[in-house]
Amino acid sequence: MIEIKDHNTVCHKSDKTLLESIEANKIEVHYHCREGYCGACRTTLLEGEVEYKSDPLAFIDDNEILPCCCFPTTDIKIELG
Repeated sequence: MIEIKDHNTVCHKSDKTLLESIEANKIEVHYHCREGYCGACRTTLLEGEVEYKSDPLAFIDDNEILPCCCFPTTDIKIELG
């Protein structure tokens, strides 16, 4: 499950990126590349863990994730920017 601060809790399909799961629930997210290059979708991870199939090139702080290319490995709580 994905809990989005100031939004509802949404389900996540394991074969989809976090961005794809958020979009499937009609929640607007700012993004550009969908590959982890630009960092436009940078989001704060409040709780939980995610993984990347390949390391993103965009800079992210320790408490940030890139929904365009990450996959939750646990239930997570995020704050969209």
